[in-house]
Amino acid sequence: MKDGIYKVAAATPHIRVGDCKGNADKIIELIDRAERAGASLLVLPELCVTGYTAGDLFLLDSLIGGAEEAVDRITDSTEGKDVVTVFGAPAMMRGKLYSAAFVLQRGRVLGVVPKKHIPNYSEFYEARMFTAFTGENDFDEKLNCPFGTKLIFAEKGGALTIAAEICEDLWVPDSPSTEHALAGALVICNTSASDETIAKADYRRSLVAMQSAKLCCAYLYADAGKGESTTDTVYAGHNLIAENGRVAAEGELFSDEFIVADIDLQYLAHERRRMTSFGCARRAGYTEVPFELNKRVTPLERKPDKNPFVPAVKGELDKRAEDILRLQTAGLAGRLSNCGIKKCVVGVSGGLDSTLALLVAARAVDEVGLPRSNITAVTMPCFGTTGRTRRNAEALSVALGTDFRVVDITESVRLHLRDIGHDDKSTDIAFENAQARERTQVLFDIANMSGAVLIGTGDLSELALGWCTYNGDHMSSYAVNASIPKTLVRRLVAYEAERLPAVGSVLRDVLDTPVSPELLPTGGDVVVQPTEKIIGPYELHDFFLYHLIRRGSSRAKIRRLALAAFEGEYSEEEVDKWLGVFFRRFFTSAFKRNCLPDGAKVGSVSLSPRGDWRMPSDSAVIE
Repeated sequence: MKDGIYKVAAATPHIRVGDCKGNADKIIELIDRAERAGASLLVLPELCVTGYTAGDLFLLDSLIGGAEEAVDRITDSTEGKDVVTVFGAPAMMRGKLYSAAFVLQRGRVLGVVPKKHIPNYSEFYEARMFTAFTGENDFDEKLNCPFGTKLIFAEKGGALTIAAEICEDLWVPDSPSTEHALAGALVICNTSASDETIAKADYRRSLVAMQSAKLCCAYLYADAGKGESTTDTVYAGHNLIAENGRVAAEGELFSDEFIVADIDLQYLAHERRRMTSFGCARRAGYTEVPFELNKRVTPLERKPDKNPFVPAVKGELDKRAEDILRLQTAGLAGRLSNCGIKKCVVGVSGGLDSTLALLVAARAVDEVGLPRSNITAVTMPCFGTTGRTRRNAEALSVALGTDFRVVDITESVRLHLRDIGHDDKSTDIAFENAQARERTQVLFDIANMSGAVLIGTGDLSELALGWCTYNGDHMSSYAVNASIPKTLVRRLVAYEAERLPAVGSVLRDVLDTPVSPELLPTGGDVVVQPTEKIIGPYELHDFFLYHLIRRGSSRAKIRRLALAAFEGEYSEEEVDKWLGVFFRRFFTSAFKRNCLPDGAKVGSVSLSPRGDWRMPSDSAVIE
């Protein structure tokens, strides 16, 4: 499918134990529904053709015969249908009965996967009826397909690679899915019949999510539900679709819900490639079964998250914000303690980034038991400084108890410009950068005078775009915001505004102030250099950054996802314009990132040249 995005489904038919014909009808209905929904893959529960709870009825030839007829009818019903269907039914092989997953598509059985681990404890005494499959792959002459646990179903010319395991196979220490993933399967299907008891759903959800995370795969779990016998157990139809640790879709218990989700197989393949510890392909003993899918653009089941760095739920956001602030604090506190440094210097502008850096500095000195007066907060007004940012910088610094200083750099910058032959009237790049570099020089010199560490304020978004002055605000002794994107900086300051009533009003005004480097002449409180008017909205750039670095997406794929995520907010022309700006600036600004100061990594995306993102400074733009 286009961009490696596939629509997949899991469902639970409302069956009746022993009614193979009626159960087949329900299964066919679900296959038709999945086909109409555009799903490429559908997974149904274990033994759903007969009912999992048939007990000793599995010893009757009539039930096994009825199941075989039902499988044939279900297979015939898939003629001309693209969706690959995986469902559970009993299978006879060389005189033994197995609980198996049948894989069908376009009128044929692609393969049969028997259960490897058979439970024999009280509520699941399957060993009475079924055999555990422990041998090598075989061939089913009647169905004309391979039979065994080492089967990979691979789309010709596509990314969809499927393997299956059955219920208990997931719950044991040596799950077949581990071997399947190492053999190349990106999607694991589990036809299951897991009974429901108190709190078991939470455990099952965690198990499925964690298995998908460990294996860098998509995991589709279809559970038995209504219609199963309730003699000794109850089944809730707990269906789950997980992708690399994230539950993408989950059915409500006892609803037999049909769930659908988009899975990104390009992303999963990227993750495995990135994690060199994942291991090489182990295909010994595996049989690859090819199948074909019609090529089409999969309509996205749901919009991508507009703010991938920021949790959407308030409670989760608050917890994440506190965790991030603690990580930033731990990094700076560790640097102070490890180096025996008692003081720190922060350049405060009244903007978002320096505000967050100052808040982190206050936490850090508290952490190591130093007075906040050991923080020197320096504001350095010049040509573009507005009264509003100047007031906020002072109000916050004083309220936090820092040693606040004002160093007006206007005259020193004018003198410097005259020294280099600049008329100080032309507001060119030299005019702007002279101010940024003068500020950095002042801060380093003040830090030297007091034996302090200079705390950098620049954030991840600025580093990605190169929106910083080389050897100016780009440089510091320790950069606490280096892995915090702008959208997250805003959320962290908002969190502190709620948590700290004494500075809440100042922080809210900082949040309301347009982002600007304030390097062009202004008067009063007028912002004449709004950053997002010049380089584009940070919410777009952070979205682009996440999908490029974290998910390895191409420019075309990022464009598609952005248009879906920001539908109704930005036009195609706007997305194209700012995406072009992002790619151009990201690739041409690598030289700034390749000599960054130290700074703690707090999230999954970082551009540190020492361990997270290494690229040549003269690379072509790769799209």
